[in-house]
Order: sequence, then structure tokens, then C-alpha cells
Amino acid sequence: MKNLFSQKILIIDFGSQYTQLIARRVRELGVFSEIQAWDAKTNTTDITLIKGVILSGGPESVTEGSSAPKIPDFVFTLNVPILGICYGMQAIAQHFDGEVQSSDKREFGYAKVKKEHDSLLLNELSDNGDNSREDILDVWMSHGDKVVRAPNDFKCIASTDSCPIAGFESKNKRIFGLQFYPEVTHT
Repeated sequence: MKNLFSQKILIIDFGSQYTQLIARRVRELGVFSEIQAWDAKTNTTDITLIKGVILSGGPESVTEGSSAPKIPDFVFTLNVPILGICYGMQAIAQHFDGEVQSSDKREFGYAKVKKEHDSLLLNELSDNGDNSREDILDVWMSHGDKVVRAPNDFKCIASTDSCPIAGFESKNKRIFGLQFYPEVTHT
């Protein structure tokens, strides 16, 4: 029997209402997850066990400048896959010199996301609802900011009518961002 604690996903919490749900979804896949606040003074986890990092969403805005929560520096030294969700995606974009702006219209609720380009993250994903279009996913969105320019060496992997970059991934590293919430059952 596999030891649940032999590997872990570290979840960096930016204050999302869904952080505990993210942890639950990871555990449902048979992998231990540990939640750590973005501003924790020390990393208390054994980094040798970390197999991936998820950056949660949150109520803040990366456009708030120096007062906005930042991704802890050690995250990018782990050499493991990183997934940013909503605020986490925006924080990745900002960290790698992409551009994030406040949206003209806040997006909340169901959205249809169009898969763009080949994507390591989304290629095998299909919608459980309407399978007539493999490139469309029904998802849950809740955001007031959006990435308007992906960082260099990142490509857009998903879009909506009001959010042209609803997902991106690094061309060279295993770093991904989704504006929508994959952990929510609506998605």
C-alpha cells in the first residue's frame, strides 16, 4: 500500500475561500497536501517530499503594488510543477513580468473556456457535460483582475470572451496558471 505521506503537494494559501477544497481534491487523488500561508515566516515542510505546488486564489489584487501578497521565493527553487489558480495565476504573471489589470467587468459564475494551443495541462481534459466540442470547458470563474499579457516564454492555453488569457503555461518550465477554479464541482 502506498504511503500517503511519502509525497506531498504544497498549497500556498493567499486567502481563498476554496483552499481547503483544493487540499481535499488533492487528497482524493491519493496524495497528501499541506497548506501554508503565503506569508509564513518559515517553511515548515520537508521540501524533499514536495512533488508540486498549488498557489491558491485570494481576495487581494496583485495590482496593489508592494502591499499585495507575493509568492514565497523558495517556491521557484523547488524545481517541481507549479499551478496558480486565479490570484495564484496573476501572481505568477507578475513574478515573471507579465501584466495584470483590473477588469472592466468582474466575472463571477459559469463561463465557457476555449482551450487554446497544445497544453500539457489541458490536452487530456474534456467537459463532462457537452462533449460536442472538445475545445470548450464549462468552468467556474470569480475574479476582478485578469492577465492581459502573459510573461515571456509563456503561452496562452485557455480563453473566454471577457478574459483572453484564462490559462497559461511556461514553454520551458512546469509552471501553469488558470483563471478559473478547477477544484470547484461546477467546473
